[in-house]
Amino acid sequence: MIQLIRGFKDILPGEVELWQFIEKQTTSLFEDFGFKDIRIPIVERTELFSRSIGEETDIVEKEMYTFPDRKGDLITLRPEATASIVRSYIQHRLYAADPVQKLYTIGPMFRRERPQKGRYRQFYQIDAEVFGVSSPLMDAQIMFMLMTLFTRLSVTDCTAKINSLGCPDCRPAFTAGLSQLLSEKAGALCEDCTRRSARNPLRVLDCKVPACKAAMADAPSILDYLCPDCRSHFDSVMRHLTLLGVSFELDKRLVRGLDYYTRTAFEIQTTLLGAQSAIAGGGRYDGLVKALGGPDIPAIGFAIGVDRLAEIAARSHPDLSRKPKLFIAALGETSQTLAFEWVSKLASAGIHAEMDMAGRSLKSQMKQADRLGAEHVLIAGDTELEKGQVLLRDMVTKEQVPVPVNDLVEAMRSRFA
Repeated sequence: MIQLIRGFKDILPGEVELWQFIEKQTTSLFEDFGFKDIRIPIVERTELFSRSIGEETDIVEKEMYTFPDRKGDLITLRPEATASIVRSYIQHRLYAADPVQKLYTIGPMFRRERPQKGRYRQFYQIDAEVFGVSSPLMDAQIMFMLMTLFTRLSVTDCTAKINSLGCPDCRPAFTAGLSQLLSEKAGALCEDCTRRSARNPLRVLDCKVPACKAAMADAPSILDYLCPDCRSHFDSVMRHLTLLGVSFELDKRLVRGLDYYTRTAFEIQTTLLGAQSAIAGGGRYDGLVKALGGPDIPAIGFAIGVDRLAEIAARSHPDLSRKPKLFIAALGETSQTLAFEWVSKLASAGIHAEMDMAGRSLKSQMKQADRLGAEHVLIAGDTELEKGQVLLRDMVTKEQVPVPVNDLVEAMRSRFA
């Protein structure tokens, strides 16, 4: 028997209804905030991710699914969506008509990391990006939108953590202070952090190795190094979050895992997933559009881990599977032919109806209707057809009423529509 590749999973009936519910709630809310759906390819040129995410990140160094195509060009299964959306924004000159664009996408991403609870090699993200707005009001609004989505999904045990990463003007002074600490702690750092401390010191703050986290416990806070513009921006973000009723915590260690972030960075964390506490995160990346060959346009966005979100949301929505309105228990060849016609026409009219096609006994068919969770059963046998009417049974109250065979589809449609 051929089985799944390690780190991948099937989303089965009984689970997929919750995913559909999450997607419908997301689409509805995002479009209320003016976002538009964009569909991007799963495969991109490797250069897109190495240039945008950063060559010193775990994603580019260790986790990307990269391989040469038949011409020898390196291509990669997308590990995240932001770079692809930025590429599309530039390539199709979406900024020409209006630099302000609000875009979202939902789909699979791929990273070859160690599979564990809530983390897969093919995982799904909800991704939202805003281009052309530098105002801190947008930072606050997208975090408000994100927290509103979690409220609608009854995900209440979550906390917003925020930080500022500064800008190219103020970050060098912080990097210098951090580098001094790293040189003092060199012997306590893991191999990866020892290598990164010289080329990208901020990445050490994102390390999950316990020894590195302990060594960095007394690291300086970038908030103490912000230039006046970044300080004013971050203060405004916090002020408007408070205005919108979004509670948050400052986290000086929060740097996110990608190199393109500037100024505002945030994560939504929960205590319900053990070590994998983050279910969403994002921030501002004002220089990425220009770095990838586009105009100098600011941007901000976030991504939600759908796998983790679904695990939490399932606690409040344990069963969203759709049950049939009607099960037709047909006894005899003539009844089966009629039941087949009725079920097909009811489905085309928007009413979920089922039947048994194996010619089993009434007792077996009633058990099947019960397993399916059918609200009503229509009992149609030769005796009932001779009388020109069939029996409609309510599976909750057990009440049975006769229903004329003529115009039966219309009668059921009127009753269940």
